[in-house]
Amino acid sequence: MKKNLLPLLTVLFATAVAFSSGPSFMPDVKFTGSTTKGWHTLGHATWSADAGTITGTPSDGGSGWLVLDKSYQDISLYTEFRCEEGCEAGVLLRAEKTPDGGMKGFYVSLSDSSLTTYSVTIGPGGEIEKRDKLARGGLLARVTPPPSQSQGDNRPRPPTSNVDLPLKAADTSLRPHEWNSVEIFFDANTVRSFLNNGHQQGAIAEDGGYGPIALYAGGKGAVHFRGTAYMDMSLKVRDEEKLGSGFRKQRLNDFYYSWGTAAADFNHDGVLDVISGPYIYYGPDYRKSREIYYALSSNPTTEFATNSTMEFAADFNGDGWPDVITVMFGGGPGVQLYINPKGENRRWQKFEVGTGVQSEIAVLRDIDGDGRPELVYSGDGRVRYAKPDASNPTDKWTVHNISENGYGASHGIGVGDVNGDGRMDIVNPYGWWEQPAVGADSGTWTYHPAAFAHFGRGMMGGSVMAVYDVNGDGLNDVVTSLNAHGWGLAWYEQKRDPQGKITFVEHMVMDDFSTKNAGGVTFSELHGTGFADVDGDGIPDFIVGKRYFSHLDTNLDPDPRGAPVLYWYKTVRNRQEPGGAELIPQLIDTHSGVGSDVLAVDLNHDGAIDIVTSTRFGSFIYWGTPRHVATAQRKK
Repeated sequence: MKKNLLPLLTVLFATAVAFSSGPSFMPDVKFTGSTTKGWHTLGHATWSADAGTITGTPSDGGSGWLVLDKSYQDISLYTEFRCEEGCEAGVLLRAEKTPDGGMKGFYVSLSDSSLTTYSVTIGPGGEIEKRDKLARGGLLARVTPPPSQSQGDNRPRPPTSNVDLPLKAADTSLRPHEWNSVEIFFDANTVRSFLNNGHQQGAIAEDGGYGPIALYAGGKGAVHFRGTAYMDMSLKVRDEEKLGSGFRKQRLNDFYYSWGTAAADFNHDGVLDVISGPYIYYGPDYRKSREIYYALSSNPTTEFATNSTMEFAADFNGDGWPDVITVMFGGGPGVQLYINPKGENRRWQKFEVGTGVQSEIAVLRDIDGDGRPELVYSGDGRVRYAKPDASNPTDKWTVHNISENGYGASHGIGVGDVNGDGRMDIVNPYGWWEQPAVGADSGTWTYHPAAFAHFGRGMMGGSVMAVYDVNGDGLNDVVTSLNAHGWGLAWYEQKRDPQGKITFVEHMVMDDFSTKNAGGVTFSELHGTGFADVDGDGIPDFIVGKRYFSHLDTNLDPDPRGAPVLYWYKTVRNRQEPGGAELIPQLIDTHSGVGSDVLAVDLNHDGAIDIVTSTRFGSFIYWGTPRHVATAQRKK
């Protein structure tokens, strides 16, 4: 486990470290040698290697290339580079020989923060004879359409705000004469480059081409490359499918309909049913299903779920039958209410009850203590909750903004009693909002800044944030994934000074491939989470998995083709660990992952938590084993 070395108050106003410390993929080759064997040169530069660092020095006022002997088409490349005064540096991809002894290919310049990419022709002496700047690209698609059909570069951007937030993105621009990291993915016709783990710089290249990578040294000063690693993206490797002990897997369907699930007794037979996307799966065997709206599946590689980012069930109209709401963020349909037809065998009537949903994550919790749940989310730049009018529940729900404008986040939200006053508070990546004693609907709540996320590639914030007492000291802590489209899982220990002021200390559980992580487990795209007492020991545990292709079949997110795993992290109170506790990973499955959240519920009332997910691979139930049965099995 990564140790916390920051002072107590640092977490409040920390800027997350954004610079990459290694490749975000598992490389086929990592250069560690002290010779350039396996490479050849072109042009006027001298090249040397020492303990994994390659140095290129231009000579005779010219420039030169160090060219790999092996060729690739689709490739992932990582390197760190440092330019001496006057140097020009770059990387050539798909380098092909030309009849005159030169080369042609696609060149990513490392001499400016925009990582400008060109189609180049290189003479036999190594000089760049022609360079044509490529159009910006990088859409949410593997194959970027031509510029005439493209909407430009719509790579994700962090939220803009005029307020002073406790969580700020680091400056990832080029640092002259210092070490910088660059990661480049060239797949199909799209070049995606990331400088210092910052925003994508995308470009549209010609499709096709096949050749080696080459490092460039030009200008007047030397350039140094270290940590160079690469991977053949065209070779896809599938991990062995494994199921964790104590779980039985049941597939509900094979298609991609949604990222959310819920459970309720929809048909009044006394048994919990599961809704996932358009279908209700009827208990107790969950083999019969019925549509509540048209079941139109999405393409798991090129489309986002079209109707349901998240899904919740409750009796919203007060007729005694559980209804369903679906939530879509951005330009989607917003919040839609489906009214239970009370046993009639037909699709359900739909009402649009909310718009302006900013967040990809929402939770359904009873905020105001009236016994009826509210929808908690971010919208129009604010943290808010919405509830139906009891006299007209199918009309637009009443929105209560608990924060000022500028505090809404696309990822990460949770509900719990942070300060122990018996009232539900709300947390997001920027801190927590204290529910006032005068009532939840009395206006904006008191804001307490805290940084509950990390930035990476311009994104930050997790999924459902858990509020519970991790270390058993009587104070509720926060457990969350740190970047739904990147790396990180941590718990934040609550501390109080003599005056009762609350601060938090970060305890990392899992970061990226370069760090020591709990149980040796590392995965990215922690876009779906939940929490429940999985093992029945009376202490909540955290459930989290990887959302495979969370930005479609692109390379916007780190390690997009890593195994779509699902884990539960057992909360163990251990005074020998920092903060007095640790989260220990326990495998559930290596081939399902998550959507936007994880449903944890005892479906069959056997005393064991069952886990339900809705993903790009379909919908699943993981049946848990009752504690007494698991104990007996271990004794055998």
